[in-house]
Parts: sequence; C-alpha cells; structure tokens
Amino acid sequence: MYRKTKRKVPEINSSSTADIAFLLLIFFLMSTSMDTDKGLPRRLPELPAEGQTAEPTKLKERNLLPVDLTGTDAVLCGGDTVDLTELRRRAKEFIANPSDREDLPEKEPVEIPYFGLMPVTKHHLIYLRCDSNASYQAYMAVQNELAAAYNELRDDLARLKWQKNYAGLTPGQKQAVRQVYPQRISETGLEK
Repeated sequence: MYRKTKRKVPEINSSSTADIAFLLLIFFLMSTSMDTDKGLPRRLPELPAEGQTAEPTKLKERNLLPVDLTGTDAVLCGGDTVDLTELRRRAKEFIANPSDREDLPEKEPVEIPYFGLMPVTKHHLIYLRCDSNASYQAYMAVQNELAAAYNELRDDLARLKWQKNYAGLTPGQKQAVRQVYPQRISETGLEK
C-alpha cells in the first residue's frame, strides 16, 4: 500500500499585488469621467485696465427691475409681493417690452444676424437683492424663474423664426437669439 504523503502547496509570490492594485486604480481613475457640478451661468463684468477705475453704470429707472427676496422668503417685484409664477410673467414682460411701453425698458434698434435690424431692450437689468436670512431653496426658486423667463422668450423666438426650440438651433442661431434677449441679472445683498 502506498502511503499518502501530504503535498505541500507552493506559495504564491504576492510582492507585486500592491503594484498591480495601484496600477488598476490609476487606470480606472484616468478612464472614468467624473460628474462636475455646474453653477449658475453668469458673466462677470470686465476688469478695468491697469491704472483705471471702474465707473458705475448709470441706468435709467425704466431699465431696472428690482426683485427682492426677504428673510421670510417673500418675493417682491417692483415693490409688489408676487408668487413665482407672477415673477416669471413680469420678468418676461420687462425683458421683451412687447408693446413698447414707456414704463418698461427702452428699445434700441440693433443689427442682428438672421433677423436684420431689430428693436431690442439691450439696456434692461434685473436687479436681484437677497436677504442673508432667505433660504437657499427660495433663492434657487427665484433664480430658476428668472432663467425660465429668458428661456421661454428665447424658445418662442426660435419657434417663430425656425420652427425649432432654442436648444435645437445651431451655435450661430443661438448667438443671434441671445442678442435679441441678452440675459442681464445683477445680484447683491438686501440692505437692512
């Protein structure tokens, strides 16, 4: 009879395991796309040239729409308390000034590609003042309504001209629509 002998299992050299794990980690980090947070799209004013000071912009009162967000999350538009739907409607009317009213922003003829000479409220400004005690949700809701006002106006113009939504336009067409409805929002804290 044969005697059973215990076979020794050869050991596996694991000295390079850490190196392989490290290389795999680097590979996956380099080949994976990370979602990046996106902020609110805002264009900051140009810096003054060296040696110059920035002069404050003088606006006519009719070109300014004050929007206040109070510490209790109440929204005031032009001094009147409004809900978010009314804020969007008023912002759209202010930005477009469709009937060329004297109390809304003045229109100025501008040569715009695809449209030709077109009257535009290019000097309008929505002035958002936010109390530091206002909630973040209320602030974002106001921002969303103001952005939605611009988006709806741009969509309406794109459908009227090209029978497409603004998102479906070419970059040149989008630029032309943005010239008709330039987004002009300024923000500051609400004085107490």
